[in-house]
Amino acid sequence: MAANKECTFIAIKPDDVQRGLIGDIIKRFEQKGFQLVAMECQQVSKEHLQQHYIDLKDRSFHNALVDYMNSGPVVAMVRQGLKGLNVVKTGRIMLGETNPVDSKPSTIKGDFCIQVGRNICPGSDSVESVEKPNALWFKDDEQV
Repeated sequence: MAANKECTFIAIKPDDVQRGLIGDIIKRFEQKGFQLVAMECQQVSKEHLQQHYIDLKDRSFHNALVDYMNSGPVVAMVRQGLKGLNVVKTGRIMLGETNPVDSKPSTIKGDFCIQVGRNICPGSDSVESVEKPNALWFKDDEQV
């Protein structure tokens, strides 16, 4: 990734892949001007998901989350803003709140989410937290 280019990691969860929401979600980021840096649709191993969610390993929902994310294909993306600024913050606003009841209409979770446990897309929550999932999901030469 180019220097001074803020990126964000976004994943589309299995039930939303199954619901056919991939295009709708990608379109929103494209319309906002977020460039695609890397993207892959894959069936993710439990080991990979345990590493991805390592910071949640002591939470009561960790195993259920790993099982859910392993239940079908996931679309993982790295997105970058045209000017590179505030991509993480803007992405979080576009995604909406974790609880769909708290998400405003016109956000991804507000428009598509049904319940907290099936909340469409996780995304980077800070600039500092982006590197770990990006490196876990994509090699440097896979990010353009």
